[in-house]
Amino acid sequence: MELVFTLHAKRQMVERGISKQQVIDTIKKGGKVRQTDGLLASYAYIKVAFKIRGEKYIIKTVMIT
Repeated sequence: MELVFTLHAKRQMVERGISKQQVIDTIKKGGKVRQTDGLLASYAYIKVAFKIRGEKYIIKTVMIT
């Protein structure tokens, strides 16, 4: 799994204290809902909006719920 983080996602991770491993866990273990341009994964208290392009997972945004 190759992760590509947008600048927006990187900033949100820093502001919210979310690690790369937590993003991976959310994508792998979380429930997923299809969105207009990708997917939204939810796991524990984290949500990750991402899209899949070939082998790459483009992380668009990271949220705390």
